[in-house]
Amino acid sequence: MTVEPIRNKAKIKQMYYYLNGKDQKYGLLFKFGLNTGLRISDILPLKVKDIYTVDNRFREYLILKEKKTDKEKKIKINDSLKKEIENYVKTHNLLQGDYLFPSKKGGHIGRVQSYRILREAAEAVGIENFGTHSLRKTWGYWTYKMSSYNIGLIMDTFNHSSQRITLRYIGVNQDQKDELYSLVQF
Repeated sequence: MTVEPIRNKAKIKQMYYYLNGKDQKYGLLFKFGLNTGLRISDILPLKVKDIYTVDNRFREYLILKEKKTDKEKKIKINDSLKKEIENYVKTHNLLQGDYLFPSKKGGHIGRVQSYRILREAAEAVGIENFGTHSLRKTWGYWTYKMSSYNIGLIMDTFNHSSQRITLRYIGVNQDQKDELYSLVQF
């Protein structure tokens, strides 16, 4: 099974409401992935201090070292995500050293747990071919569309070595092939 981006904005909204209803941290996790394009393994260990300065202002950038590539990543958090984080941190009275996505067992929730919850939500709202990479792919897919098809910038953000890899990764090639099959009809 190839994991796909979520191409339907209504389904994105439904999935968010499902997850947020289950636990606010899962709603935030979903939004975090959709708004940053980060891998789930880079999102889960984040702490409040990674996002906020000691005087409780948003940092200009979220700066982290990617687990997979060991490369430094610098992300400007958008207003939609800032609002979500602010609400979440206030509601849960989180402190600088607290994980954004705490586990009941201590530490932060793991990849398997996050996959299970996200997958359950995807199935509940009828999204097929979903995996944790779907969040990253969804960010890439919608950013590609909204940026007037600036594949070079997305390729660079994902650290891909070719445009072909990025287009395949975000599922654009499949979209284009699907369109071809509807062009010619006998």
